[in-house]
Amino acid sequence: MIPGRRRRWMAFMIVLMAGAAACGGGGPKGDLTEAEAAEELNHLLDNVHVTDDTVDRRAPVEIGAESDLAESLPDINEFPLVVDPPSGGTVVEIFGSTEKSGEGTDGWLVAVANAFNNADVRLADGTEAKVAVRYIPSGIGYQFIASQTYVPDAYTPSNHLWIEMAKASGAEMTPVRESLVSNVAGIVMKTEVAEALSETGEFDAGAVIDEVAGGELVMGYTDPFASSTGLNFLVTVLDSFAGGDEARMLDPDVVSTFERFQENVPFVALTTLQMRESVEQDRSLDAFVMEYQTFVNTDELQSGFEFTPFGFTHDNPLYAVGTPAPETAEALELFGSFAERPENRELAAGFGFDPPFDYESVYELPSGETLIAAQQVWKEKKDAGRPVVGVFVADNSGSMNGEKIQALQAALTAGAGFITPDNSIGFVQFNDEVVRRLPIAEFDLNQRAAFVAAAEDLEAQGGTAMYDGILVGLDMLLNAQATNPEIKPLLFVLTDGETEDGYTFEEVQPVIEGLGIPVYTIGFEADLDELGRVASLVEAASLNADTEDVEYEIGALFNAQF
Repeated sequence: MIPGRRRRWMAFMIVLMAGAAACGGGGPKGDLTEAEAAEELNHLLDNVHVTDDTVDRRAPVEIGAESDLAESLPDINEFPLVVDPPSGGTVVEIFGSTEKSGEGTDGWLVAVANAFNNADVRLADGTEAKVAVRYIPSGIGYQFIASQTYVPDAYTPSNHLWIEMAKASGAEMTPVRESLVSNVAGIVMKTEVAEALSETGEFDAGAVIDEVAGGELVMGYTDPFASSTGLNFLVTVLDSFAGGDEARMLDPDVVSTFERFQENVPFVALTTLQMRESVEQDRSLDAFVMEYQTFVNTDELQSGFEFTPFGFTHDNPLYAVGTPAPETAEALELFGSFAERPENRELAAGFGFDPPFDYESVYELPSGETLIAAQQVWKEKKDAGRPVVGVFVADNSGSMNGEKIQALQAALTAGAGFITPDNSIGFVQFNDEVVRRLPIAEFDLNQRAAFVAAAEDLEAQGGTAMYDGILVGLDMLLNAQATNPEIKPLLFVLTDGETEDGYTFEEVQPVIEGLGIPVYTIGFEADLDELGRVASLVEAASLNADTEDVEYEIGALFNAQF
């Protein structure tokens, strides 16, 4: 069912938030100061049984290019068909972006597709035409198409940027409609901040970008590998720094300016929908990005916030993938015409589409090659020159026996290919005791081989002292931070969450909050309520990884963070 699937993927999306703040050791502090939290950490560690057993072998690892997310894409059925008509007639499958193929106010495409299937629409030869709609984020849909892992009959992402990238990746894309429904990306800003900015001069996206670059605003946006709004914003920022010249968008001086800009961006969510859930819970940001359709349907944002359009319009184009068969092309044309009917245009406005204001794109549509290169710039420069240090805390207790420990091992082994050598990584394992298996070091080939060996060596046995393992991981990060205060520390806990030994959540909560280091929890058939409490303390969240698609989810997490 779509509700469970959607909650599950939303949980995955939440995990990809960049949890460390722009400066220092992380996000907002709790009741303890950072120094007090460090002192309390040392006090708690006095009662933790921890040993050092450094990996003394090197697992063989393939030497070559970094891993590609397409290689670990999950089964396509992880993204459900939300419109699945009975067989018979000509059925065309459409990848539909999540803001229009979901539920409630995100269900415009679903409503139109169901109406089309019930309207007895016929091809010229009398065959009934039907559409199936798959709920899938624009960026992940692009990955399926570009890699040819799974190719639908048609694709309707939020904007044309993904279409251009698909073309650049070798896919043939045939237009059906340049716009099924209108939408626009925008910067959502607190009203008092917007008013203050307006007093200093022209208030537009360019002015906001300048304020963020100058350290005057704290802003969040979405991951350009997965989010249409995030990709749009990235290109808008690069275009702004390049003076509107696409040929200069990737020049070293522009990239250098972008890197400085990133110093004032503490928060990156995966998608617009995840950004909506996040800002409903936390209003600490001055500004963040969001599509108009999402903004207008979020009650909490209808007072106290201003919406300012930016970038390329989100026209929700509909393109056939490849050269469609005549009957497929005819069915898609009939569906495009059906979506344009007055009743469906009126319906679109009711779902929050077709904004009640005029807006034109501020830059020309970049080439797909430029967009793909811009994504890589983001991956390389998003941490603004701060070295990322991550410690992985892995559960090898008896309750992890079987498929769970195997899935954890496979995920870490595959995910290692997404960690670039300029990052530093450590590894801890825990059951009822804690073992430091890999001291923090740069992720060169030797460290990568040792990391894979540590994952392969995990054996499920004993009890579960998860919070003891967390404390040891935090201590490793603090020691690294003492050596280099500029690092971006991150902790990743991989567990089933069945804590029964050692410290409790209540005992470690003040330490985690006080240190301000994000703790991402990755649950294997876990109690997500428990793990969610940990992850929510410092601008992180919890991922629910099952054994079918965990390699992709971990790969996506590593791709965004490292």
